[in-house]
Amino acid sequence: MPIKPDLRRILRHPLRTPICRSSVIKHRQRLFVTGHAAHVAVPARLTATRDNIWPTLAITSNASICFLVQAIQIGLGGGVISCHIRHMPASSPSELIRQKLVGRVRAVFNDADSGQQPVPPSDDALFARDTPIRMVHADAVSMMIGGIRSLLLQMLHPHALQGGLDHSNFREDMHGRLRRTARFIAITTFGHRDEAVRICERVNRIHAQVKGTLPDGTPYLASTPRTLAWVHVAEAVSFLEAYLHYVKPNMSFADQDEYFRQFAVVARMLGADPVPETRREAEASMRAFRTDLRSSEEAKEIARLVLTQRPAGAPIAVQKTLGTAAVDLLPDYARNMLDLRRPGLEKIPAKFAAYSVGRTLRWAFKQTV
Repeated sequence: MPIKPDLRRILRHPLRTPICRSSVIKHRQRLFVTGHAAHVAVPARLTATRDNIWPTLAITSNASICFLVQAIQIGLGGGVISCHIRHMPASSPSELIRQKLVGRVRAVFNDADSGQQPVPPSDDALFARDTPIRMVHADAVSMMIGGIRSLLLQMLHPHALQGGLDHSNFREDMHGRLRRTARFIAITTFGHRDEAVRICERVNRIHAQVKGTLPDGTPYLASTPRTLAWVHVAEAVSFLEAYLHYVKPNMSFADQDEYFRQFAVVARMLGADPVPETRREAEASMRAFRTDLRSSEEAKEIARLVLTQRPAGAPIAVQKTLGTAAVDLLPDYARNMLDLRRPGLEKIPAKFAAYSVGRTLRWAFKQTV
């Protein structure tokens, strides 16, 4: 049976073909697409109604479908683990796909071996529902990309770099380190405020023990307010930049400022100072920190590790795609200091895959932008 015209148009122009409310796409044929490391059967009987809209990019190309299945094998962002899902009977193939995706993503961001569960969203969190910080931190793909970007920036600060080298096992367990960071972001953004306070106190106790000496003999301490401020501003700017690029480019300046004001609450709980509260202040802070940053062989080594290391069994294409998207968003000076080349034509499929997976996961988690 030939593919119906509506579905053919979606496959041909996925970025420009919205599915209208109350429209229904039904087809008995199953489409089989094969990627480099996965063979995925995607039902073409998809339903889009007023309350259940299939994302326009759910079926696009071999590469993006393959990436969709593979991307949820690793975790570099965090908010998605705590998004609320209203469980519904699996009455259609699309609902089965939705539930499968939700389960896979939650498995990525939670350590099942230790019994870890997703962070339940709380109405008594530090931040109200549907406010900028909860919107930004809920998007899995942009948080993954922003997380890689921020880590690359953070390694340019000698104190942050040396603290990681001396007191962290991220070289052997990058995934575990990033999963713990993701959980911290989830708890402080979505969890009950008492839990947020407790995890910040725990991090502060850890930071108090992280100290040592730089190669030139300069002492460092992880709890130094200025070092913490750099780590924070690198994260905040990176998360927001990825969100603007891949999710909501028309986000208002007022909402962007509110995002920095909200994230500043967590930064101050960790002892960071100075902390920007607007986008303009954040950009000024990034410029001011330029004098603190240094290029080094150690920073370049960590950059290569961040961009190439992947969990066992995860395809190379996943990390390469996320890494390409992150490096593309880095400022020129950071790429030069880390000996990273600005992505060329390879960024086109990477960006397309990121857009595709992002929309599909927002559909799966019933998120709106």
